[in-house]
Amino acid sequence: MLTNTAEAHVSAYLQQHETKGLLRFITCGSVDDGKSTLIGRLLHDTKLLLDDQVSALEADSLKHGTQNGEIDFALLVDGLAAEREQGITIDVAYRFFGTDRRKFIVADCPGHEQYTRNMATGASTADVAVVLVDARKGLLTQTRRHSYIVKLLGINRVVLAVNKMDLVDFDQAVFDGIAAQYRELAAHLGIEHVHCVPLSALRGDNMIERSPHTPWYTGPALLEWLETVPADHHDTATAFRLPVQWVCRPNQDFRGFAGTVVAGQARPGDTVVVLPSGQRSQIARLVTADGDLAEASEGQAITVTLVDEIDASRGDVIVSSEQPLEVADQFAAHLLWMGDEHLLPGRPYLLKIGTRTVGASVTEIKHKVDVNTQEQLAAKNLTLNEVGFCNLHLDQPVPFSSYAESRALGGFILIDRQTNATVAAGTLEFALRRAGNIHWQHLDVDKRARAAIKYQRPRCLWFTGLSGAGKSTIANVLEKKLQVLGKHTYVLDGDNVRHGLNKDLGFTDEDRVENIRRVAEVAKLMTDAGLIVLVSFISPFRAERELARELFDPGEFLEIYVDTSLAEAERRDVKGLYAKARKGELRNFTGIDSPYEAPEHPELHLRTAQADPAGLADQVLTALGLDVHDFGL
Repeated sequence: MLTNTAEAHVSAYLQQHETKGLLRFITCGSVDDGKSTLIGRLLHDTKLLLDDQVSALEADSLKHGTQNGEIDFALLVDGLAAEREQGITIDVAYRFFGTDRRKFIVADCPGHEQYTRNMATGASTADVAVVLVDARKGLLTQTRRHSYIVKLLGINRVVLAVNKMDLVDFDQAVFDGIAAQYRELAAHLGIEHVHCVPLSALRGDNMIERSPHTPWYTGPALLEWLETVPADHHDTATAFRLPVQWVCRPNQDFRGFAGTVVAGQARPGDTVVVLPSGQRSQIARLVTADGDLAEASEGQAITVTLVDEIDASRGDVIVSSEQPLEVADQFAAHLLWMGDEHLLPGRPYLLKIGTRTVGASVTEIKHKVDVNTQEQLAAKNLTLNEVGFCNLHLDQPVPFSSYAESRALGGFILIDRQTNATVAAGTLEFALRRAGNIHWQHLDVDKRARAAIKYQRPRCLWFTGLSGAGKSTIANVLEKKLQVLGKHTYVLDGDNVRHGLNKDLGFTDEDRVENIRRVAEVAKLMTDAGLIVLVSFISPFRAERELARELFDPGEFLEIYVDTSLAEAERRDVKGLYAKARKGELRNFTGIDSPYEAPEHPELHLRTAQADPAGLADQVLTALGLDVHDFGL
């Protein structure tokens, strides 16, 4: 049984460990600079490994290690089979450890360029970055890339760990040269606080305590620096912010809005605003699993009930009425591209910010950044691991903060609509003010009135298929039949539109996306005018056809796949385009050196090998509910 004194000591010890601070940091840098070894050494030398873990590490070192039978500390964090086989880090490995002075969560980030997206994931929640450099190699491209991302994601405290000093005989001149180069890079990037440490992660020099091999180094060992470095609070927002994660309604007598407070404090009686709707109310209760709170602050998960029954749902943000957020639908933002397919301006994506998901597209790439020189370069697209400064357009307004003010409400990801894969991470800089000043002008004569006077239902008939498939031919025949029926129509043909509206566009993927975006908007206006508009465009990409569809009311848009084999399209090649493409005289030609993505679920599938243009046009009339036989067509 514990004595009162022993019990008091145990209680004090537990209280100390409960209240000591937490530091999140990442290790990053180029491949094989020793990041995993550094973390493994920290875990080992802080006595946080159990005996069976040490035994397993020794056995694994013999089997998978790269240190000639000696302990390979990297194996403590490189847990994937592929990582052990190749001796590299692929995924982000998170580890928790603590000392008497502080608790730590460290993210071991991969060094390979291919896995830069994983490094950005680790950096997005870190307070400090440990950037490793191999003393034999100095600063490399990935060192610069990771440092740029570190700054982009708001980390302002970096320790440069010049590793493998034992392999250069702990030469001070080598260390000083690398440190000077990195300080120059950090100053250029705007990283405010840099500390440089010479070390050998494998041998333990300057890891836990100062090493006798570097008498010329007078600074703290790495762990001592980590224990004492201030844990900067990245977010500067002080007013109450609660993104609604879900609406809690267990019965008719309770309706609350659950989420985690990302900034500020709240108390019952405080006046709040729900954004983006702008509805005002007062907080009635702050509910938790352990009972109601008198006050809630940043980091707490709570359920807020309001005095008034107002409409709010997932993705809305409850904020202080005295300091509300801005709401906008167009932004300037930094974007780190993570997709295997390159970013195309105008292509539709999903954007997730906080708990809200909306449709979005990049309207313009202002520039991309050369990670070696930080030079701003002109760009029409972004490829894997490139960083760009872009303009974004959202299909609905969202409440936001700049990333510098709030990571939670200023950071976002882009998601591919087809695969649901995350293709980019970004940080909002500011709203494009022009967007907030544009409103829909009410018009008394609407689409229904325009259609009624024409005695028809407006439609967009979107013909897609290879060049030479017969799209324009069928659309032409169909329009003549509709004219006989007294219908008001217009044909938007791909070739014709390029003589005027789109004459400034070429045939790159980027220009094809913009080509379809413009035509879709024109088709929408024509449908709004009450017309039946026939769009005849190759429109090779599914994503752009889906973007067009989303502009129209349900049932208004009919995707018509004019299906012809490539061989038959080439045989019909009256313009000689396929022949030129085969010779390499015509670049980016659909079906030859540019892909065509066939519709997966078109409203109408016209197989040109089975009917003539008139018969295929009749199939469209039937789909429109117009019986061709009743009119003698």
